[in-house]
Amino acid sequence: MTRKEFVKICGILGIGLPLQSTMGSCSDTTDSGGANNIKKVIIIGAGPAGLTSAYLLNQRGIDVQVLEANAYYGGRTKRNKTFADFPIPLGAEWLHVERGILDEIVNDSSIRVETKTTPYDHSTDFGLFEGMQVSPRDVGFTIDQKFINGSWLDFFEQYVVPSIETKIAYNKVVQSVDYSGNQVTVSTATETFRADKVIVTVPVKMLQNGAITFTPELPSAKLDAIKNVTVWDGCKAFIAFKEKFYPTFIAYDISPASAGQKLYYDAAYGQNTIEHILGLFAVGTGTLPYVNLSDSQLIDYMLTELDAIFDGKASANYIKHTFQNWNKEPYANGAYVHDEENWRLFRSLGESVGNTLYFAGDAYTTGEDWSSVHAAARSAKRAVSELLG
Repeated sequence: MTRKEFVKICGILGIGLPLQSTMGSCSDTTDSGGANNIKKVIIIGAGPAGLTSAYLLNQRGIDVQVLEANAYYGGRTKRNKTFADFPIPLGAEWLHVERGILDEIVNDSSIRVETKTTPYDHSTDFGLFEGMQVSPRDVGFTIDQKFINGSWLDFFEQYVVPSIETKIAYNKVVQSVDYSGNQVTVSTATETFRADKVIVTVPVKMLQNGAITFTPELPSAKLDAIKNVTVWDGCKAFIAFKEKFYPTFIAYDISPASAGQKLYYDAAYGQNTIEHILGLFAVGTGTLPYVNLSDSQLIDYMLTELDAIFDGKASANYIKHTFQNWNKEPYANGAYVHDEENWRLFRSLGESVGNTLYFAGDAYTTGEDWSSVHAAARSAKRAVSELLG
């Protein structure tokens, strides 16, 4: 069963995705239990999995050091706060499971999570799919929600980052990990760091590209999984218009399903705004030809294809646009592993190595779910639970 089929079944049955077996195992107490011999943990990457891992370990009183290659945290939850009067998510945008995941990440019953989200109204909202009018449910929007005047990154900034911000070191591009000794040695071009355990959270595409060398070499099953998973290309665009002339979404049929996805959607949906912002989400072959066009060619192409649907209203109402090409992000190199991938590969990707090296992120899961922020956070909880023993 693929992820897409699994999520679809959950939506049809009206249930959420099942929690991984370790979701409740990260207590909010500072009693380190079986972690008495762990003095320090290095986390490579400050995306959702890295931040969640550091946060949970910090809750348990474990000294953590987060090494982030970029000059900022958040990974592919990157956002733009100047394009509109509400945050524009340049990467992860939707909440694909119930809101309870937010409380699970915070992992502290004394904290009330006030992040606001809104579901789609399936009785009134509609869109276009290859020229036909359809409901959000028809194209897979079942339990999905939009953040209201916020984003995934805003949630992490409010509830996760404050307690661990001093633990994050930026512009630290990890080149090698040596876990052959009693301690793990993590090296950049100019610095060396040592710890008892390491959690690797970098995008799997970076490992495919050989960004980090491991000593000893990773197990063959993990190397095969890294080599064989298909990471979709990815891009997003946002266009500001003077008027709203479009429905909730415009979906496109890309076949086969493993090839990619393409969707225009109302990015201002549910926001406290009078601005009209249309988003474009594209992965895999859906990114063509956008990722190969110059900026002027890009907006001309998008307006032309929208004009063909809406009788020239796109060009007549155009104000400005912005574009995010995830293929060109130096520490991402793409979007995420495609929805139709074999779940067994994810299980190999997520397995720990030698009781020393752990993996967390949207691709390093148990195969129950993948390629989302909530999957990354749950994989971090699993990795922390295994690490603490």
